[in-house]
Amino acid sequence: MNIIDILLCVVLVICVLTDLKERRIYNKVIYPSLLLTLFIHLFSTGWEGLLSSIFGFFVGMGLLLIPYLLGGIGAGDVKLLALIGAMKGTVFVLITALYMALLGGLLALFVLLFRRGVLARIKTILYSLSGIRQGVKIPLTIAKEDYKATYPYGVAIAGGALLSFFLSGVSLV
Repeated sequence: MNIIDILLCVVLVICVLTDLKERRIYNKVIYPSLLLTLFIHLFSTGWEGLLSSIFGFFVGMGLLLIPYLLGGIGAGDVKLLALIGAMKGTVFVLITALYMALLGGLLALFVLLFRRGVLARIKTILYSLSGIRQGVKIPLTIAKEDYKATYPYGVAIAGGALLSFFLSGVSLV
């Protein structure tokens, strides 16, 4: 385990804790870690390592930029994935994105199932499906608070990064 791997683990733990507690990923964690990462890559592997790190940063940012622009994800989540790309490189961040998407879907399902009113939503869906089967269209009504439901996506990003770290065997940039 090298210094980038240790830094990655520290950043992930801090970001998960702040995301769970306050629904925020702080710039005061991301920006210094990014600068330190760029310096480490520059001094350990030269300009090639720095350029690979910068490319990984932009790939990580690009993966979540459209969901951010559409309002579905926070800026801290985008910056966290970009930082992961800068730390570990393009291949690592792409594998992280796959695991992140799977974990994010599971997390969303968990949030939906264990929120208040889940039985009423399931009953409405079943009535609507039953109505369609009988040829009657029963509209699904979705409460306004269901549109506002959020969950800490930084947890899915960190989980994806940890799964990538332990399962993929991808090394540094």
